[in-house]
Amino acid sequence: MTYNPEEIVSRGGISAGEAVIMSKTLPTRELLGLAAEVMRLACPPVFDTCSIVNAKSGRCPEDCKWCAQSAHWHTGAEEYPLLPPKTLLAAAQRCKSQGIGRFSIVTSGRRLKKEEVTQVCEAAALIEKECGIYLCLSAGLLDKEDFVRLRKAGIRRCHCNLETAPSFFPSLCTTHDQSQKIKALDDAREAGMEVCSGGIIGMGETMGQRIELASVLKSLGVESVPVNILSPIRGTALGSRPLIGEDEILRTISVFRLMMPSARLRFAGGRARLSEETLMKAFRSAVNAAIIGDMLTTVGADVSTDMARIKTAGYTL
Repeated sequence: MTYNPEEIVSRGGISAGEAVIMSKTLPTRELLGLAAEVMRLACPPVFDTCSIVNAKSGRCPEDCKWCAQSAHWHTGAEEYPLLPPKTLLAAAQRCKSQGIGRFSIVTSGRRLKKEEVTQVCEAAALIEKECGIYLCLSAGLLDKEDFVRLRKAGIRRCHCNLETAPSFFPSLCTTHDQSQKIKALDDAREAGMEVCSGGIIGMGETMGQRIELASVLKSLGVESVPVNILSPIRGTALGSRPLIGEDEILRTISVFRLMMPSARLRFAGGRARLSEETLMKAFRSAVNAAIIGDMLTTVGADVSTDMARIKTAGYTL
């Protein structure tokens, strides 16, 4: 069976059923080639970069099995309260000086307390005034009132990962559910923010469950879709999980691109271990955005090396 890239783009991507069939029948090379042509037709050749700061670390009461910052696991992750506005400003300025387009404040925990929301608002206003970089926030299950305040202070995008398929999530986390995450995304959008949501692959889910996740993200109209690759961290419940293979990663991101032609498919945590060949295949076929620099509790890729890769792959910044 042949697939027409223009037709795929015109109807907003393939269905979940088609994705299952393609994932079972098409060789990796064909999946990559089809995804590359769909991305060329649906997306401008501009790579979207962002950087994150771990603004509040550890002591999280949630029991997410993959997370080094959960208080349920013993990983040796750093623990500290919310960083002050001037410290966050300095991090944002470093980000901008390296040519990175977006800066995200990321905090551990179920959600920020009201007084912490006020502190983040102060930081956002300071960064907006002194730096002017595009601001994002990942702060858990906030409510609409919080998002309205944060938007007025200068936060323009909310991040809240769904993490995995609805059918698999309950086996990985029991202290909150995906409906709460979706409500947070809806509230953020109603407050005037863009939304960013994706997940982690390699946690034991099937390809069908990855397609299930992509289908939900597509239905929510998510603009930015982070794809994390599990880095098993000693001490977490998934600490001994075998690494997902590079071919499987390429097949997954190709299917995501075919399902969501115009999305910013964003490489996030876990990609530092990938070979140069795999990274370049990903950038040229499906991935047109990335978190640059270190992640929350794991080392990321060198910024200058990433910038060179992005340009070699044919993008502008």
